[in-house]
Amino acid sequence: MKYLLFLLFCNQAFAQQKIDTSIVLSIGGIKQYIQVKGNNSSKPLILFLHGGPGGSLMQNANKISGKLVDEFIVVHWDQRETGKTKQLNSSPTPLTLKMFYEDTHDLIDSLLKRYHQPKLYLVGYSWGSGLGFYIADNYPYLLHAYLAVSPVINQQRSDSISLQMLRDSMGKKARAELADVKIPFENADQLYYHRKWVYKHEGQKFVSKSFLKNWAATWFDVWSQSNQVNLFKSTPVIHCPVYFFAGQKDYNTNYSVTNEYFTQLATPQKELFTFPFLGHSVPEGNPERFQELILKKVLPQTMK
Repeated sequence: MKYLLFLLFCNQAFAQQKIDTSIVLSIGGIKQYIQVKGNNSSKPLILFLHGGPGGSLMQNANKISGKLVDEFIVVHWDQRETGKTKQLNSSPTPLTLKMFYEDTHDLIDSLLKRYHQPKLYLVGYSWGSGLGFYIADNYPYLLHAYLAVSPVINQQRSDSISLQMLRDSMGKKARAELADVKIPFENADQLYYHRKWVYKHEGQKFVSKSFLKNWAATWFDVWSQSNQVNLFKSTPVIHCPVYFFAGQKDYNTNYSVTNEYFTQLATPQKELFTFPFLGHSVPEGNPERFQELILKKVLPQTMK
C-alpha cells in the first residue's frame, strides 16, 4: 500500500511540473523555434499564431500571455522566415500560403504528441488568424476552441472600406498619397500609403517606407495570397467553438467585416468580444482584459 501511494504521489508530482523551455522542432523540412511556458504540465495547451507575416510575438509573450501560464501550457512559435526560426535557417523553397498551412498543422500534431493531449486551444492573431481558420475549418477535432484575434476575414473588402473612408475623411496630403492605391494592392508602395494613413487614423505611427519595402521583398507575395481568401464564401461553417476578439476602431482588419462574419458563421458555440477603444493591436492594447476573457469566459465554456 505504501509503495502504491508513493507511485501515486510521484505520478501526480510529475504531472504538475513547471515548464519553461525553448524547443527546436523539425517542421516542414526546416528547424522551427517554439517557446513553451506553464506552471502545471497537466494543463491544456494554447498555441499562439503571430501576425505580420513575420511579426514574432516572442518579445511581447509575457505581456500578452503571462497570466495564462497557471491554467495553460502556453506556446509561442516563430514561423518560418521569422525571428529565431529565421536565425536557425532560411526556407529552402519560395514561400507559399500552403506551406504555412502545413507548418501549422504539423506543429499542432507535434505538440499534441509531445504533451500527450488530444486537443489544444489555438489563437490566431491578424495574419495568423488565417492560418487558424484553416485549421479550425479542416481539423476542428484538434481544437478545444479557436480564438480569432483582429481576424482576417475578407481583407480585400476590408481594405476597400478603409480606403474609401480615408479618402473621404483625411486631408489633402492623404488624398494625394492614396490617389493611386488600388485594391488588391499591386505593389509595396500602395500597401505602404494605405497602412500609413490607416494607422494615423487610429492614432498610431506606422513603420518607415524603407522598412516596409524590406518586409515586402520577403512577404508581399505570400501575404497577397492570404488576402485573396474570403471566409464568407470559403468557410461559412466551423465545427468547433470560435471566439472573436476585435477592436471596434480596427480599420486594418475592419471591425464591421468581423462583426458581419461573426453573425453569419455557423458554429457549435461562438462569441464576439469587442474592445471599444482599440484598433488592430488588441492583445498589446489591453492585455489584462484579453487574458481575463480567455481565463474566465473561453476556458470554462470549453474545457469540460
